[in-house]
Amino acid sequence: MTSLAKAKFVRLPTPDASSGAQSLSVQFNPSELNFTKTAQVAEIGIPGLDTPLLQYVRGQAETLTLELFFDSTEDGTGSSAKPVTEKTDKFYALIKAERATHAPPVLLFLWGGTSFPGKRRDHGFRCVVTSVRQQFTLFAPDGKPLRAKLTVELKEYKPLTLHLAELGFMSADHTKAAVVRENDTITAIAYREYTDDRRWRDIAAVNRVVDPLALEPGRILRIPRGAGR
Repeated sequence: MTSLAKAKFVRLPTPDASSGAQSLSVQFNPSELNFTKTAQVAEIGIPGLDTPLLQYVRGQAETLTLELFFDSTEDGTGSSAKPVTEKTDKFYALIKAERATHAPPVLLFLWGGTSFPGKRRDHGFRCVVTSVRQQFTLFAPDGKPLRAKLTVELKEYKPLTLHLAELGFMSADHTKAAVVRENDTITAIAYREYTDDRRWRDIAAVNRVVDPLALEPGRILRIPRGAGR
């Protein structure tokens, strides 16, 4: 029986890359993987109705939670044993911002030949680490940690280019997309795209904007035809 290849984290050098030069392999494969996918839904209250109408706003990033186990007792449990932190610190660092990007690294989580839900490229889960909880379960007589369990939460990462590609604009009407900036307003976006702030209603209608005064930064809006290039 062929043993399952160890799970590993591959650092992606750019958001669109499928592999990188640096990777970290876990010591023991996780026994289970827990995926969570949610959607943001707004409640629209209508006077006289027993329950509000529900309006889909946007999808939330998928999360993956897993437990990683590490052990450094192969050289015994005495003073000669190496601390398990030599192994866990490399994984703990994945949540820290890097100097070059000012953000944690983008990763591809791979687990043997497993094909994850959604047919992700290279059978992996493109993500960033959003939470790491470290628990030490065995110590040497001198207090040196020898075994550890890391509970790691990963959040799905998609670069803007991939988001735009997945929107699937198939028509020839030159529909565009715009990303909401910090402190942006829908009228400002309309002026930027059409040089006519009165066109905000067109943008609001095609994107089913519930509250034009409460646009979330990072949201991708479809811009109907007629906008400048």
